[in-house]
This record gives sequence, structure tokens and C-alpha cells, in this order.
Amino acid sequence: MKPAMERIDIGTGELNQLLERARELLSEEDYRKLKAAVDTLEYLTELVADKDTTIRHLRQLLLPASTEKTRDVLAKADAATANPAPDSKPESGQEQTKDEAQPGHGRTSADAYTGAQQVDVPHQELKHGDRCPECEKGNVYGQKEPKVLVRIVGQAPLAATVYSLERLRCGACGQVFTAKEPEGVGPEKYDETASAMIAQLKYGSGTPFYRLEQLERHLGIPLPATTQWEIVEEAAEVIKPARDELLRQAAQGEVLHNDDTGMRVLRLAREAGDQRTGVFTSGIVATLQGRQIALYFTGPKHAGENLAEVLKRRAAELPPLIQMSDALSRNVPKLPAGIEMLLARCLAHGRRQFVEVAQNFPDQCRYVLETLGAVYGYDAEARERGLSPEERLRFHQEHSQPLMEELHGWLDAQFADRKTEPNSGLGKAITYLLRHWKGLTLFLRQARAPLDNNLVERALKRAVLHRKNALFYRTLNGAQVGDLFMSLIHTAELCGANSFDYLTELQRHAQELAANPAAWMPWNYRETLKAAGV
Repeated sequence: MKPAMERIDIGTGELNQLLERARELLSEEDYRKLKAAVDTLEYLTELVADKDTTIRHLRQLLLPASTEKTRDVLAKADAATANPAPDSKPESGQEQTKDEAQPGHGRTSADAYTGAQQVDVPHQELKHGDRCPECEKGNVYGQKEPKVLVRIVGQAPLAATVYSLERLRCGACGQVFTAKEPEGVGPEKYDETASAMIAQLKYGSGTPFYRLEQLERHLGIPLPATTQWEIVEEAAEVIKPARDELLRQAAQGEVLHNDDTGMRVLRLAREAGDQRTGVFTSGIVATLQGRQIALYFTGPKHAGENLAEVLKRRAAELPPLIQMSDALSRNVPKLPAGIEMLLARCLAHGRRQFVEVAQNFPDQCRYVLETLGAVYGYDAEARERGLSPEERLRFHQEHSQPLMEELHGWLDAQFADRKTEPNSGLGKAITYLLRHWKGLTLFLRQARAPLDNNLVERALKRAVLHRKNALFYRTLNGAQVGDLFMSLIHTAELCGANSFDYLTELQRHAQELAANPAAWMPWNYRETLKAAGV
């Protein structure tokens, strides 16, 4: 029998006061944790008092949401085996490789509003050291943490201001005198923020020009689609040195991921003798000194050819790079002279082969998926522990290598002992792993080698979103402008920078950018601005 818990009636206000009194005895980290616990208790208390709150809602807040990973795939396979549907076939491509969005409590911390205007509001009646008006005995002292209010207002993506400059005319000589523009307002109709916002909406969020035109017209700000294109085309020419510097630095990367997706370009002139009909958007993500650089290329060349063009800028004295891709031959570049490369293959693609046949071969797929799940678990643990590339390699050799060696023996035995038909779905999945085993297990022999190609798969979603909404590029020049902006926007987001602010500052400092592009990368442009006193 559980002992009875002591009940103490205490409000969250009193708990906050107690916490403040004890603050000087706590470390900053301990204080932050206790403060978060008290805030959570206050929020849950408000929820419980709300009659519309249900038990299900509270469970969603307090318990993590389940995700469709290995256990869910196998559960579906078990269910299908126990209750087979007549003439049913497994659906391919339905597995979710990423966690579903977990529901939160609906509150966003004020610290998350990094782009918000900050306004300090002093107390209207009291100041630090005044006598307390409540008890008239003690003095009031300023708190380290003010009460925070967040107010969000709606506004058009692009707003306009009409300045009416007064004009005076001399009655004798006819000379006309016009008022000067207000300070900070130049003669240009569209400033840098306008082009940055249009590019952000079009190439960052997938909003087509015509859709933005309709929205702005309804809001009273006419902005034709052709004008939008002229604005971003002009801005692209100004900030092109930044993209060129990204290309140069990406070529020096330690690991380069690449892949491509289909794209449409209506007016595409091909080189003489080129019989190919495909058009692609290739994505390349390079990792260098803990940073990630994303590049996009649209045209008739596939991912391997575009990667080869990037590597022409690589310094010959650098050690061999690691190239991660799936097993398609068109993803492998023909290397320039003096460049060495280690091929890594995507373990997620190999895993997907077994997910697609799990309902037909549940027992065999269970072993493979659980083994690969354990390997991914060790990789996540290495990442959480902050291991260096060399420490991560030793960690995988100690924990993951025995699992992978056992898996390889099991795969060989399926064919050697005639347990699996090579032409079956399971047989093809096994063949895929065995054929590409060396590249799939490079992470057991080489530091920094990744497990999969998910990094560039996520980057390509930006191009897929553009294709889904805008359907096509009209010309190759339009595609190149899109590639430029996507490269800068996605790289900024990978570095945790504000991509809209970044595009704006690149245009405002076009001369400095042209003179020293390396100082205006997404990860250091803020320091460059501070050094210049901006």
C-alpha cells in the first residue's frame, strides 16, 4: 500500500516567490529547470480548470506521440500475417522515415521570436528601491526576468508607402522646387527587403509569382508577376558572388552528399549531339568543419556530372573526400585529375527495400530492420554524446560492427542455404545489400562517413515544393536564378541564420560582397556587419 502523500495548498505565485528567494543558492542551469517545472505546473493547472480540457488532451501534452518506425512497420506486418486480406499486396513507398510532428502545449517561448521588435516597458509608478505600496515596510527591487507579452499583428508580405513630395513653383521665373525625400528613403521603387521577400516566398516557400500577384492585388498592393521576376533577376546578379563562394567552399568539403529529382524547363536548348531528354534538379550538400553548404543545379546534367563540376574547384592537396549517394550510377562523378574519393552508400535506401516487403516476409524483415535500427541507435547515441569523428568511428567499430558482420552472414546464408528465392521481393532486397555492402559499411572504416543520404533528400524537398506549386521553369536562365536563391536560402537555414535578413544584407553591401565574398557567408555575415559598425 502506497503511503499517503502530504497535501500542501500552495499557489504558483508563491512557488515563484520561493524560487526567486532560492535563486542565489542554485546554479543557472538548476534554476532554469525548476523555473520550467513551475511554469509547466501553472499551465497544467489552468488547463485542468478549463472545462473544455479532456483527458485525451492532457495525455497528448504529457506523453510523447508514437512514431511509425521499425516497431510500427513490423506491427503492421504481424497484423497482415494474422489477418491476411484476399489478393492483397503491400503498398510500396508508404513507410515514414522521419518522426511525425509531436503535439506540444501550444505555447511558444518569447525567446523564439528572434525577428520581433523588442520594447522595454518601465513600471509607470514604481522604480528600483521605492517603498512597497502594499505593505509600506519593504522596498521593491527589479527582477531579472520581466513579464513578457507577445503581440502579433498581420501585414501584407510586401507593403507600400506613398510619399507626396510638395512642389512649389515661382510665379515669375517658373522654377519648380520639390521637397527632398525623407531620410532613408531613396528614389528606387523597390528596396532590398522587397526583392528578399519575393525570393523568400518564391524559392524558399514555393509560392508562385502569379499567386503572390493575386494576394498582393487583393491587399491593395499591385505587384505583377513579370515585375516580380525582374526584381529577383536583378537581385540575383548582385548577390551572385555569394553563391560562387559557396561553390568554392563546398568543393573543399569533407563529405559531399548528392542526388537529384526531376524538373521541367520549357525552353531548354541542348548541346549538339545530346540525345538525352531528362531534366533534373541536382542537390549537393557539403559538410566542412561542422558547417553544411547546400547547392542546387537545374538542367540536363545529372547529379554526378554536377558534382564533377563542383570538384573542379577542389584543392588537389586535400585528403580524399567521402561521397554519399544512393546506388544509382549517374550519381557517381567522373573525377578531375588528382582528386580521390571514397564511396559511401545510403543505408536508408537499403533499409527501405525490406520495409516494402515486410508484410510478405515479416520474420526475415524483422531481423534486418531491428539490426539496422540498433545501428542507427548507436549513431544517435554518438551524436548525443558529442563524440568526435574519430571517437564515433571507434564507437561504431565496437558496437555496430559485430551487428553488421552478423547481418552479413545471415544475408549470405539466405542464398547459400536456399532459404530465399533470389527473384522474390526479399531476395532482391538482400541482393541490394550484398551488392553494395562495401559502400553501406564505410562508416565502420572511415571517420565522418555518414549512414545515409537523408541530408540531401531533405534539401531536395525545397526543389520538389517549387515544382509542385510552380510546375516548371520557363527558361534555363530562370532555373539558374532559382538555383542561386535556393542555395543561399537553404544554406542559411542549415546554419541557423535568418535567410530573409541574409538576402537583404547581401544586397545592401553588394560592393563589400564583391570585394570579399568569404566574409559574407551565412555563418559569419553578422560578425562582418558588427565589425563594420552596422
